[in-house]
Amino acid sequence: MTFVQVIEYKTEHPEQMNDMMDRWLAETQGKRTATHAVLMSDRERPGTYMEFVEFPSYEDAMRNSSLPETDRFAKEMMALCEGDPVFHNLEVMRDERL
Repeated sequence: MTFVQVIEYKTEHPEQMNDMMDRWLAETQGKRTATHAVLMSDRERPGTYMEFVEFPSYEDAMRNSSLPETDRFAKEMMALCEGDPVFHNLEVMRDERL
């Protein structure tokens, strides 16, 4: 099964985060191992966001994390966040398209 990382963070700069993501996507074209990403905002906690990022495996996620572009993105992300992002590293047990 696949591996999913959920990143939870607070920011007052969602537009800048989107711009950074667009740049990361362009810079990692053909190199990244992430296969699917969904960005969500928390309706009950304004300014709180979660990003769901899917990989074929944990090992692929670690390869993606080791890209210099990912490292730069993470550092820039931290500068825009209020507090540290929380990372949830999840092995997919079941996946149903409903």
